[in-house]
Amino acid sequence: MQTSLINTNKHSMPTKAMMPLFNGRPDPDFAEALKKVSPQAQAKAKATATDFEAMFLNSMFSQMTSGIKGEGPFGDTPGTGVWRSMLTEQYSKNFAKAGGVGISNDVYHTLIMQQAGRSS
Repeated sequence: MQTSLINTNKHSMPTKAMMPLFNGRPDPDFAEALKKVSPQAQAKAKATATDFEAMFLNSMFSQMTSGIKGEGPFGDTPGTGVWRSMLTEQYSKNFAKAGGVGISNDVYHTLIMQQAGRSS
């Protein structure tokens, strides 16, 4: 999802304003909502959406690794459970920050739309 209202290129100055995209389509309602929500609130909503996706991914990764037995980082020793939970938590946070599976985009869109609705 493109949330910037300014089209920027890393090799040039900002050009013209561009309509934000949601699910690959221009979203004029979202563009208006972004104008009503402060940049600080937008940053907080983005962080909240990313944290939500990280929690979802952590749950998914925990389920994926719960039945693994054997040697290596997912071996079956008494301290492995704690170590495995910390490892999957870090995996999920890094995965979400890198773009995740797209859940944070929908959550961010919903949070911005709700905040803009409250400010009207």
